[in-house]
Amino acid sequence: MTDERNFRSSYYEKVGCRGVEEKKSLEILMKEKPWDKVKLKQFCLRFTVPAAYRNLVWKVLLDILPVYPDSHQFVMEQRTEQYQDLLYAVELLELIDMNAPRSKILLEMWLLENEERKPPVFLETNFCSADTFIPIAETLLELYGDEVDVYWLCKSLTEVVKQMQRDIHKLKEAFYAMLEKEDGELFTHLCDINALEVLPLTKWFNCCFAGVLDDTSLTKIWDKLCSGAPKVLPFVAVMLVITLRRKILRAKNPEDVIKCVSEVFFFISSYSMLNLLS
Repeated sequence: MTDERNFRSSYYEKVGCRGVEEKKSLEILMKEKPWDKVKLKQFCLRFTVPAAYRNLVWKVLLDILPVYPDSHQFVMEQRTEQYQDLLYAVELLELIDMNAPRSKILLEMWLLENEERKPPVFLETNFCSADTFIPIAETLLELYGDEVDVYWLCKSLTEVVKQMQRDIHKLKEAFYAMLEKEDGELFTHLCDINALEVLPLTKWFNCCFAGVLDDTSLTKIWDKLCSGAPKVLPFVAVMLVITLRRKILRAKNPEDVIKCVSEVFFFISSYSMLNLLS
């Protein structure tokens, strides 16, 4: 029976149906009442969440929805009412031009809900929360058509980033150690030209690579992030830098490296990034 399962899994992978058995496993977890969040997190850490279930799984992992599936509809109705009230208030108070990009309107709604006039700064890193919220919102708007879901997911992911601030230095240290281990030549070169510190790690980590990598790649990364595994971020950063190694090794100063990594979105293909977490 084990051999049959292994053969079937291998066959599915070869014909592009790698997630067939994973999808079945997730569906079994979703039939439980209530859902077991520990098992759900373990699944997300091991596998890519099927696109058809990603929105729902993320909302449960981020506590937007409860673990009791019978309550999902009622809770989302309440979330929708809250969203509509905030949207109405932002327009009524003329807090922003309603023709502005939707991501900025969502930001104003979030600020109003939190009774903030300006986007707060994360004290630990002196990083503006708007630079977390807006890129994430723009990505989610591309992924999902329901703006209510986008708002709640965005504010929840921003909260994840906020809670992560005290560990940013640890994530950076993990990046340095991993890069030195995986590509010593590249690490040494960055040290030699004093460019290691100019890598925009704080920005990458605090926007969860939104606006840096393509949306298809981000969903795999955010599966892990929603599962409570921010350590995925330095791993992705290492793979990203290694992917750019030829350009970086030609760099002669920190400015060259900054220019190189600023063009990362246009340089890295979806294919290469999709394989990072496989």
